[in-house]
Amino acid sequence: MSSHTHPISLQAGDALLIVDVQSDFLAGGSLAVPRGDEVIAVLNGYLAAFQQARLPVLATRDWHPSDHCSFLPQGGPWPPHCVAGSAGANLAPGLKLPADVSVISKATDRSRDAYSGFEGTELDRLLREAGVRRLFIGGLATDYCVLNTVGDALKLGYQTVLLQDAVRAVDVHPGDGARAMGQMLEKGAMAVTLKQIRVVST
Repeated sequence: MSSHTHPISLQAGDALLIVDVQSDFLAGGSLAVPRGDEVIAVLNGYLAAFQQARLPVLATRDWHPSDHCSFLPQGGPWPPHCVAGSAGANLAPGLKLPADVSVISKATDRSRDAYSGFEGTELDRLLREAGVRRLFIGGLATDYCVLNTVGDALKLGYQTVLLQDAVRAVDVHPGDGARAMGQMLEKGAMAVTLKQIRVVST
């Protein structure tokens, strides 16, 4: 259950999944994650490694209708955020995403929320078609969409690697992020940091 400290070599069957790094979850956004902006530079390091290794990169995004059930006016817990087509729903402009990134829109149905990138999306199909067996996951927020996406990845049988230096928590209740991190590791995720990642030149 501990974080591993040995190097991890990227290989065929690996993919990088960036969860919900969208403007509304960053500083100045309608649902800003504390220190959420800090993940961008670290994720760019992972992006560079995966592009160098010519491995697939995917990104999930909340893509809500304007009257989504998770919004306060509809009785949900959150202020309106990531409304489809709005500036706040854009992936962070600072992310150096490859041209061929697969973008997965989730929580697009007004009556259903989806914290996991797998819920109601084609993510699992895309990964299987690409032959992905090991999934490296980072983004926002540790205690919601990252937690649920990692949980589903493990349930679906992917080796799951949590990018512990590229996640930040909402921490509605102090310690939520740390608890979520513990839960993911208990379920079988492995935690790594960028300095452990190696690209083996072919």
